Amino acid sequence: MTLLASLVRWLKRPEPKNSTPRKRKLDKNALAKDVEQYPDAYQKERAERFGVCKKTIWQSLKKLGLTYKKNSIPSKNQRKRQAGTSAKKTTV
Repeated sequence: MTLLASLVRWLKRPEPKNSTPRKRKLDKNALAKDVEQYPDAYQKERAERFGVCKKTIWQSLKKLGLTYKKNSIPSKNQRKRQAGTSAKKTTV
């Protein structure tokens, strides 16, 4: 029955409907500028600035080819912790 109903609908409408491009909530160029301006910002912060959810930011960053890494150089605290843990291992 559904096949017959589909055929009837297709025959009644010979020309396909024109599709319009979807309006996006997030401008990719604005996101790229935001990443340049605030390279260490969290995705949550970016989402709040653009008024979208975190998943939208994550997907857009992925499409732009940007990975989400905070800082490749460890901070002083991280270096102290690493030095402290390696010293503890050698004294045991």
